[in-house]
Parts: sequence; structure tokens; C-alpha cells
Amino acid sequence: MHIFASDNDNNDNDVLVAGVDEAGRGPLAGAVLAAAVILDPDAPIAGIRDSKLLSPERREKLAVLIRGNSLAWALGRAEVAEIDALNILQATLLAMRRAVLSLPVAPVRVLVDGKQAPSLPFEARTIVRGDKTVPAIGAASILAKVARDAEMVALDRRYPEYGFARHKGYPTRAHLANLREYGACPAHRLTFGPVRAVSQ
Repeated sequence: MHIFASDNDNNDNDVLVAGVDEAGRGPLAGAVLAAAVILDPDAPIAGIRDSKLLSPERREKLAVLIRGNSLAWALGRAEVAEIDALNILQATLLAMRRAVLSLPVAPVRVLVDGKQAPSLPFEARTIVRGDKTVPAIGAASILAKVARDAEMVALDRRYPEYGFARHKGYPTRAHLANLREYGACPAHRLTFGPVRAVSQ
């Protein structure tokens, strides 16, 4: 988490609007990550959009710009055990809450991608498809996706038989075949149907 003062630090609370998004709701393995970003209106970043519409290379470049030019940003996460204990929706909301509460400055408002917002001590509003229409949410989607992809590459080194670096834990044909062949590893979400099927 980082904070950068704008050049004309005028303490205008209207700029303290955080965008929030997650990465990793659908995969069968790995944590779910969320990011919260407060963009600097005096340092616009061109090209921010829904992370799913960007190439990995473009996401990486934008993530560097977002981390370096935002007023504040932070990541939050919910681990596999929390996903299995709570369910993926509640774990996602928990990761979002952790991201927002980890911001080094308190936002005045929080804009959350989707239909549900976490419980927060700030004004919060949900925006369906906000990652495509709200730059701060798009920036959050990029940071969350880049961070989670890096974690899945690291998991691939620990469990190379599953191919996590390629599919990032999503239920691709190759991943499902590897699950059937090797069974589940500690990184898998045991309450997800395909994983549960090979774990019984």
C-alpha cells in the first residue's frame, strides 16, 4: 500500500474516491485478491480499462503507472481456507474490505464493481460493469489481476503438475485433466465442484 501527495496538495476531499475490484472469483485454486485505488485527478493515466480486455504485457505496464501515480492504493486478499469456510462471495467481499481498510488514507467514497459492496465505514456504491466505465475501478481491476497472476505463477513453481502459470487456476480442460490425474493440492478450493469431485 502506498500514498503519494499530489503536487497541488489542496486536501480536496472530492478526490478521495476509491475504486475497488477483485480478481480470482472463478478459479478452482488460489486466493481471491482485491485492490482499492484512489487515482490522482492531476495525473491521469491513459488506457485504463477492465483488466480482462488488456494483454498481460499491457496490464503489467499500466500496473506500474497506477502504483506510481495514484494518490493511494492497497491490496486485500482472502485465502483458500477462508473461501472454503465462507463461500466465494463472502470471501470476495472480505478481500475488498481488507483492501479498502489498508489504504493509507481514508476515502470519502468507495465505488465497487458489481452488485454487492463490503461492509465499510465509508459511503459505498456498487456499479455494475464499473471496471469498464469508472477509471478508478478499472485501475483496481488491473492491480488485482496483476498481483493474482503473479501469485499463480509462484504456485506453479510449487505445484508444476497443474499448470497454474498458464490457466491461473481457472477450470480449463487441461486443469481439469490434471486434477483428475493428480488430485487436489493445498492451493485448491475444496468446496468448488470439480475439486470436491476428485477429493471425495
